[in-house]
Amino acid sequence: MNVHFIAIGGSAMHNLALAMHKKGYHITGSDDEVFEPSKTRLKNAGILPEHEGWFPEKLNKELDAVILGMHARADNPELARAKELGLKIFSYPEYIYEETKNKTRVVIGGSHGKTTITAMILHVLSFHKIDCDYMVGAQLAGFDTMVKLSEEAKIAVIEGDEYLSSPIDRRPKFHLYKPNIAILSGIAWDHINVFPTFDNYVEQFRIFVNLISENGVLVYCAEDAEVKKVAEETTNNIKKLPYSVPAHIIENGITTLIPQNIAPVPLAVFGKHNLMNLNGARMVCNQIGVSDEMFYDAIQSFKGASNRLELLFKNEYTTIFRDFAHSPSKLKATTAAVKEQYPNRKLIACMELHTFSSLNENFLAEYKGAMDKADVAIVYYNPHTIEHKKLKPITIEQVKQAFARKDLQVFTNSQELMNTMKTSGFHDTNLLLMSSGNYDGVDVKNIATIFGLK
Repeated sequence: MNVHFIAIGGSAMHNLALAMHKKGYHITGSDDEVFEPSKTRLKNAGILPEHEGWFPEKLNKELDAVILGMHARADNPELARAKELGLKIFSYPEYIYEETKNKTRVVIGGSHGKTTITAMILHVLSFHKIDCDYMVGAQLAGFDTMVKLSEEAKIAVIEGDEYLSSPIDRRPKFHLYKPNIAILSGIAWDHINVFPTFDNYVEQFRIFVNLISENGVLVYCAEDAEVKKVAEETTNNIKKLPYSVPAHIIENGITTLIPQNIAPVPLAVFGKHNLMNLNGARMVCNQIGVSDEMFYDAIQSFKGASNRLELLFKNEYTTIFRDFAHSPSKLKATTAAVKEQYPNRKLIACMELHTFSSLNENFLAEYKGAMDKADVAIVYYNPHTIEHKKLKPITIEQVKQAFARKDLQVFTNSQELMNTMKTSGFHDTNLLLMSSGNYDGVDVKNIATIFGLK
């Protein structure tokens, strides 16, 4: 198979290219910019484009497929050439489906928790040496690439993103996977630039549920009102399995599950949202032949997905976490989780408004109460980021009103933010940093060193 990637450097695209190269396909690609770690990984595999830019002459009739990445524009010259030659053009999710259409497809959908649930399922299957193909949107510890496509595996575990498929295919990615087994973890309005209203956003999940194959399975979070409504209203001929927070206790900063007829299960992860994710993952695993005993045996060693309540530093008096949280529902769940795990410690929660939705003045009000569980709540945003995204400027006062918290601290200069947090004092105090960005260049991984804690 000869396959060409337009915009090969993307996070998902380069992982797919590596997986197909490993499968023995002949891979070529182009991009106008390739950043790390994609650059080094493609170079090591011998498939890094020799020059940056678009080269229509690379395309010819010997290509079996062209895969179009979201980073490319609809007027891309290589795309125009592919159309002119009559080549088969696939979006990323379309091609994943093509490679897995004869397998049992497990698709993880939801506004939040997708990566964590996918990581939990993969951790359990790997622990028990159960072969599967997979596609995950974030790098997971213990995996070389985040896409695996093989001839042998009978199961494919796919993280189902609701964002658009390609510049010429405006369908959400998870509409293209046609799951045999699906999980829906939560619905909380996001991607306002694509789904301008809440109803329009929810409709994408209704479509997703209706695309589950005949006699398939839907595992869904019964504690999310919108998810419950979508699941119960579907007329699709499928089995529906609700889940919620499992029985557990928290002692000395450790969360332990209390399953029926099974010994207590201590966990390395915590928080009600993670416990719900875990319960959903367990029920999915049950559908592919993994017993509860097998699941609990494996899940004890699961330490979380990268950037999801990731432990950056810990000593006797202080714990520092980083989390990818940026949407209102994620902020609320993550903040509450850390406070519940350490109820006797002061919690400083700091989030960065960084995404298109979070910096949109029409969306800001969705953050009301999102950090109420924190003892100290801080919000950072960079006005230049708003300008770059071509959005209307927002003011510090607008942010304070949106979060509906009078003592909210708002910063627009990252150095001032770091200086303020550094002088806060961290005795019997935890710090939670939440962002899909990096606070404009702050070395978050070494935040404990920056603050003089080590």
